[in-house]
Amino acid sequence: MKFLDQAKIYVRSGDGGAGSVSFRREKYIEYGGPDGGDGGRGGDVFVECVEGLNTLIDYRFHQHFKAKTGMHGMGRNRSGGKGDDVVLKVPVGTEILEEDNETVIADLTEPGQRLLLLKGGNGGFGNAHFKSSTNQAPRHANPGLQGEEKWIWLRLKLIADVGLVGMPNAGKSTLLAAVSAARPKIADYPFTTLHPNLGVVEIDGRGFVLADIPGLIEGAHDGIGLGDRFLGHVERTRTLLHLVDGTQEDPGEAYRVVRGELEAYGHGLAEKPEVVALTKVDALSDEIRAEKAAELEAACGQPPLQLSSTSGENVDRTLRMLIRAIDKDREVEASQVPQVPDEPWHP
Repeated sequence: MKFLDQAKIYVRSGDGGAGSVSFRREKYIEYGGPDGGDGGRGGDVFVECVEGLNTLIDYRFHQHFKAKTGMHGMGRNRSGGKGDDVVLKVPVGTEILEEDNETVIADLTEPGQRLLLLKGGNGGFGNAHFKSSTNQAPRHANPGLQGEEKWIWLRLKLIADVGLVGMPNAGKSTLLAAVSAARPKIADYPFTTLHPNLGVVEIDGRGFVLADIPGLIEGAHDGIGLGDRFLGHVERTRTLLHLVDGTQEDPGEAYRVVRGELEAYGHGLAEKPEVVALTKVDALSDEIRAEKAAELEAACGQPPLQLSSTSGENVDRTLRMLIRAIDKDREVEASQVPQVPDEPWHP
């Protein structure tokens, strides 16, 4: 199934049904009078967050959604029924934005969340509603109110605990395949990964979700390469695992390029906790490995892990460091939640 993380769709709620103009005329009944019923309300448009979906591909070929018009009123004081609603089902982590693709309407991050996006139009009053002592035979009724309409953007941001960042061919997909059941495409050329991949990692009885996104190159925030649009999938992560290819000429420069793209993207990515690892060390001699690690440490300000997904060197150590970083972030998050003081008890 093709991965799609962004879609623009048109939604419209239903119009209200029209009220009825009707008069009671029955044999052997002395008094008649107006008996036109009210129109029904138009259908609403809802957005519901559901489990079991991980892409917006359903909105690739079906982009217009319209709720039904309410039933019109009828004689004998019969009111029209409500129009059918439209329910848009989206994956967990979907943002709903206005047509400008910037203003956020809602962010659905929990299964079962349901948003009333557009409300259907009210039904019109029938002529029975307008009868009075001075107007005993009203011959008019109200039309139903029109529904609302708009274009919206759906943008999916994956829910993961750890995000993998780095330049193309830094070994991100290889690590994901080594530590989880995910099977991303792996090849010896840049931009093998064209869309994000998720994997569930388990170690020491603990588990977390790891997200792999396409590689970043210098100028990605200006659209060079695959751009930086996939960075949205690591916005929700608790920590980043920054992989730097140890076989390239200047690991320090590669680190600075990716950090520059994270800062240019914004949205708090540059402030997230980060674990830095020098990858593919199994292909380096001890002397070159020490030299590359020193260059990377000078750039990032911390001793990098020396990692090989192929041989398994330091893989478990890396996962344990990520578990500690996740736990620390959760503790910080819990400490920032305002505590509600207990109310004094009065007998």
